[in-house]
Amino acid sequence: MAKSNKINVKNTEILIYTEKANEFISLTDIARYRDAERSDYILQNWMRNRSTIEFMGLWEAFNNPDFNSIEFDGIKNLSGSNSFALTPKRWIEATNAKGIVSKTGRYGGTFAHKDIAFEFASWLSAEFKFYLIKEFQRLKEEEQKQIGWSAKRELAKLNYHIHTDAIKQNLIPKELTASQTSIIYANEADVLNMALFGITAKQWRDANPDLKGNIRDYAGINELICLSNMENINAVFINEGLSQNERLVKLNAIAIQQMKILTEVENRKLLK
Repeated sequence: MAKSNKINVKNTEILIYTEKANEFISLTDIARYRDAERSDYILQNWMRNRSTIEFMGLWEAFNNPDFNSIEFDGIKNLSGSNSFALTPKRWIEATNAKGIVSKTGRYGGTFAHKDIAFEFASWLSAEFKFYLIKEFQRLKEEEQKQIGWSAKRELAKLNYHIHTDAIKQNLIPKELTASQTSIIYANEADVLNMALFGITAKQWRDANPDLKGNIRDYAGINELICLSNMENINAVFINEGLSQNERLVKLNAIAIQQMKILTEVENRKLLK
């Protein structure tokens, strides 16, 4: 399923969508930077160039096993002449191209794989291409950060199963009801919350009534790394028979030490 994003380049909003790990950038939006009223004309004018045809043909030959090279040769031979004209639709239909896509609807227009889109931006304006690449790279970096945060959030969830299993095996007598065991699980979760955040889940909810989710959903990456480590350590402490108070003191000391180290590592990366 395709996902879309928008970036702003030189006060021009550019739509980008990703499908099967490939990014497609709106050529229609890029053309609007030059002339908002005649974006289709600008795009067709670019596609008339022989160098453009050769580049798109090379991209298709390298990336598209279904590319119709015979039709491409015919188009290339005609390119550059005064009477030659080429639209995205004709290019797609004649050559079975995959690097350029026409979309209809609210967010419709002509899109191209980022390689082709950067080529079009270069023809339009070297300055615009420079800022387009910068904004595109910034978007990718933000997405990678989000992926990293999500992965660490999932790791914390997986480690929590280890934590709850230790609670089940060592702290929950068989005769307790389901509602009673949930209280024990919640209390043990708050041991970690208190050790790392200094407050319980209820205290956080009372202080943040307008926020959805829980305290861990708003944790930073370093906090999630530390939380993941603490869940494993607390499981070991439980198995060793340490009391809740003893574990809280030890876990708090570990949290302070680990957060200090993680913060120092992050600061060194920023200084570089």
